[in-house]
Amino acid sequence: MNSSNSSPFQQAHVKQHFSRAAKSYEAAAALQKEVESRLLEHTEYLQQPPQCVLDLGSGPGRASGLLKKRWPKAQIIAMDLAMPMLQQVAKHSRFWRPIKRVCGNAMQLPFKDNSFDFVYSNLCLQWVHPLPNALNEIRRVLRPGGMLSFSTFGPDTLLELREAYLAIGESPAISPFAAIQQIGDALQSSGFSKNVLDRENFSMSYANLRELMKELHAIGATDARTERKRGLMGKQRWQSLQNAYPSDNARVQSTWEVISAMAFKRVDSPAALDDAIAVISPDQITRRIR
Repeated sequence: MNSSNSSPFQQAHVKQHFSRAAKSYEAAAALQKEVESRLLEHTEYLQQPPQCVLDLGSGPGRASGLLKKRWPKAQIIAMDLAMPMLQQVAKHSRFWRPIKRVCGNAMQLPFKDNSFDFVYSNLCLQWVHPLPNALNEIRRVLRPGGMLSFSTFGPDTLLELREAYLAIGESPAISPFAAIQQIGDALQSSGFSKNVLDRENFSMSYANLRELMKELHAIGATDARTERKRGLMGKQRWQSLQNAYPSDNARVQSTWEVISAMAFKRVDSPAALDDAIAVISPDQITRRIR
């Protein structure tokens, strides 16, 4: 991850990719569902049922629905950068068990200090830079003693694709991801305590490289770097990339490094409100998204 405050990502591009992937995301997001299931196990460490929960980077809201089912009396808020994603949340909500929706940026959460007992974020924070700034915002909106549980991609994600690009003499058209040590340092510098981190490599199998690329587009996980190469890949360049990509028995494998973290806001932790445009309490969110 770039150590400076200059983001390697173009936020408008990230927003555009996930907006475009809203309708195809859930059907294609097999890995995301597996990680979601494991991440939800962290809720066992909550000492009591939360009253207010933030699903940060909620996507189409599958986890929001599961959280609401687990805690029917809790206020669940699904927040995402892409409005089309939030429009899918209704599929996981019921009128008698509503999930409130907020479109916003993780770098500037539009909530009051000490608003949430639990913040959950599955495979979202890899698109946020610098990570310590986002973690500071999460700590601010957590109540003292509140818990953060999140997952993010690590640098070995799409390792085979990176190596294939390098083999044909090109810079990998893949977004950069932080290592587990960097994430641990970011949590510590942001004032979280009882930090527990884990990493695991998942191997996904595809019929061919084109199917892998189609899935990346379907889940919005395409190159979001500011310095990415524009334009479509030519036929010769695409053939070279295919030839360089390792295959086994006519199928290709793809590595996805997933880092999960659980952390708590210190009971004595101050929550400073820095440069917020507007803040609201969760119970003030009433407007419906059509």
